[in-house]
Amino acid sequence: MRKTRHRTVEVNGLEIFYREAGGPDLPCVLLLHGFPSSSHTFRHVMAPLAEVSRVVAPDLPGFGFSSAPLVDEFDYTFANLADTMEAFLDQIGVEKFFVYLHDFGAPVGYHLATRRPDRILGLIVQNGNAHEDGLGSQWDVVRDFWAEPSEATRAKLPEWLNFEGTREQYLGGLPERVRDLHPPESWHLDWERMSRPGNIDVQFQLFTDYASHVARFGELARYHRTHRPPCLLFWGRHDPFFDLAEIMGYARTVDRLEMHVFDAGHLLLETHWAECAAAMAAFITGVTRSIP
Repeated sequence: MRKTRHRTVEVNGLEIFYREAGGPDLPCVLLLHGFPSSSHTFRHVMAPLAEVSRVVAPDLPGFGFSSAPLVDEFDYTFANLADTMEAFLDQIGVEKFFVYLHDFGAPVGYHLATRRPDRILGLIVQNGNAHEDGLGSQWDVVRDFWAEPSEATRAKLPEWLNFEGTREQYLGGLPERVRDLHPPESWHLDWERMSRPGNIDVQFQLFTDYASHVARFGELARYHRTHRPPCLLFWGRHDPFFDLAEIMGYARTVDRLEMHVFDAGHLLLETHWAECAAAMAAFITGVTRSIP
């Protein structure tokens, strides 16, 4: 089994930390993490996927071990994170790739996909929204804030940018049989990195910009229908943030779709990485063989 390398490269003045495994001659899969995690979330799937692909998992700016400039030093929007990822891919010599879309990684990856559909070999979606279906009533206060950002609407938002909220990303909604499977070091690492000076403001700015991703849902449906990328979908059915109904949004708009629903939560690679790695390897191999 191929070993994972841990590297850092300078991209547009930022230090981008990334994990890489597999040979450069293999089809590439770009693994994009969500909030509040980092490339650490992919640690278990890197080596298995390296048997069939070049696997690249960067820490987005503001996360993990990549640079985390303050909000007045960097424009923390998903479009700008995508700019950074485009420059990163160019720098490490990646042209076409599969892209893994999870949580905040979804808007970044969808910017890459809609800008250059010809670069995308396939989508691997894991608890990443691209339709209204996944945003249930728990998002009502968030929508109020997006519609009218003010101290009053912000005060109604739940407290999540703290240690307890970070842990809840992993354990929220889970039955005890699944909670026991989660190693606590994951949320401790996330919170240690989030605790860097100014990083809470970074995370809140990205949360605010998530409204721009929601506004693009119609465009993303047109992208699915027009370009018909093959799609592998994983979903943790106990996710308290993104509703299970989201999978039906993908079923409506994606033509080439394989779906797997797990007895898991928002960060299902912590508990079901072996099943997901096997499905991803088969998906990547199958799609690659079908390319003329």
